Amino acid sequence: MVPGERPLSGDPALRSAIESFLLELRVERGLSPLTIAAYRRDLRQFADQAGRSWRNDPGPANDFVAQLQAAGRRPTTQARKVAAIRSFYGFALREGLAGRDVAGLMESPRAGSHLPDVLATDQVERILAAPGQDPVGLRDGAILELLYAAGLRVSELVGLDRARLDLAHLQVRVIGKGNRERRVPIGEIARDRLHRYLTGPRAAWTADRPTAAVFVNQRGARLTRESVWRMVRRWSVAAGLSERVTPHTFRHSFATHLLEGGADLRVVQALLGHASISTTQLYTHLTGERLREVYTRAHPRA
Repeated sequence: MVPGERPLSGDPALRSAIESFLLELRVERGLSPLTIAAYRRDLRQFADQAGRSWRNDPGPANDFVAQLQAAGRRPTTQARKVAAIRSFYGFALREGLAGRDVAGLMESPRAGSHLPDVLATDQVERILAAPGQDPVGLRDGAILELLYAAGLRVSELVGLDRARLDLAHLQVRVIGKGNRERRVPIGEIARDRLHRYLTGPRAAWTADRPTAAVFVNQRGARLTRESVWRMVRRWSVAAGLSERVTPHTFRHSFATHLLEGGADLRVVQALLGHASISTTQLYTHLTGERLREVYTRAHPRA
């Protein structure tokens, strides 16, 4: 278990089975700590309400799925949590910890689609302009600029090391999912903001605390994903946006704006680091929806 993380609750036998499953994911399958942590969070939610009938009764699992839908969770979130429970039950059946193929009896979430939130270009500009010129503002401005310039996942941003940032050639080498590396170009504006941050606040904050991390706090420690989420929300509110803006919103906006500008789908796939083109194709549906909205609003006979 991750230090400081709340232990699993619920039926002791279920807790033990889940811990054994997570151990297999780490030792046998070699999954990353972030992936295992995601499994733990999803299975903790299930264990909190499953009760003691979980071994043979699909009821607790199906009730959990129904609760996700009633709560309005995104289809992608629902699918991830259901996949975690199915994987756990497959393990439990193989190991004799469950007496029935519960995974095969689980109901799937109702079909639906959710297009990711995307900022308009003027909204992006307002957020990017929000941080000031004080040290924290210079750092936050560089982060926001890089999120939009390169479409990084928040985990890729906080894990970025200085050696992978090539300002001279306007590119960043990113280690993405599956430990795959990709090279993403950045623009001159992003380069300039990064340069001001690196030679100013970061140099001062890491003078006595050498680190490979690009983005650090005022104590010279690498930023966490949570701190970047809070920072993005802070500057979004400061820019007057009421929408729920996250680091991933910048990634969605990056992809959508590229496609709207005429970028090839395969190029966007490579820039995002998607293993499958089908994942990137979501953004083609999104741009179609946005075009329809603009048409309906602007055409006199729409």
